[in-house]
Amino acid sequence: MLKKLIRVFCLPLLMCLPLLAVAEETGEGYEKLANPQPTQHPDKVEVMEFFWYGCPHCYSLEPELAAWLKTAPANIHFIRQPAVFNETWGKHAKAYFVAEALGVVDKVHADLFDAIQNKKQKLDDEAELGDFFVAHGVDRDQFETAYHSFAVDAKMRQAPIISGRYGITGVPAVVINGQYVTSGPLAGSHEKMLAVMDRLIKRESQAK
Repeated sequence: MLKKLIRVFCLPLLMCLPLLAVAEETGEGYEKLANPQPTQHPDKVEVMEFFWYGCPHCYSLEPELAAWLKTAPANIHFIRQPAVFNETWGKHAKAYFVAEALGVVDKVHADLFDAIQNKKQKLDDEAELGDFFVAHGVDRDQFETAYHSFAVDAKMRQAPIISGRYGITGVPAVVINGQYVTSGPLAGSHEKMLAVMDRLIKRESQAK
């Protein structure tokens, strides 16, 4: 089981036990949160992905998830949420929040994964990250404004808190409607994880 877990899940060290305290194992490829969280749009089914650009399993899931999103039900509200467990994860989370502030997530998200996973770029300081965004057509002054903005700083402060609220201890993980969490280890594979997501979305849609 441990070898299987390592293959499909990026786990911060010594952070397995908290998840057991806040989620109930169902044996159906997901866990039910002991403390369901409110969603941003009650009329939709919220799908929140926790990820880290430095995680190879998140990288391998990304194209599958991108394909899934193209045919996902129209009533879902999809949220990407960078997980932050240490300083390095935080620096990569900031890259996403800057992209979000600049409105270029769709343009740079996959390339951020590629730069870190394949090109072995660290992208963990302002100068290197600035060069990356400029290469993707972003004005450097606009990048610097976003990088130092209150909005990005606020999201950086909230990111570790959000992961804790959902009992997230590793990535990739997906929370459905603030109530259920699934992952590769829970479902058995990324393909099965997407199937679990579909099943839970259908259940929550019918409940609404």
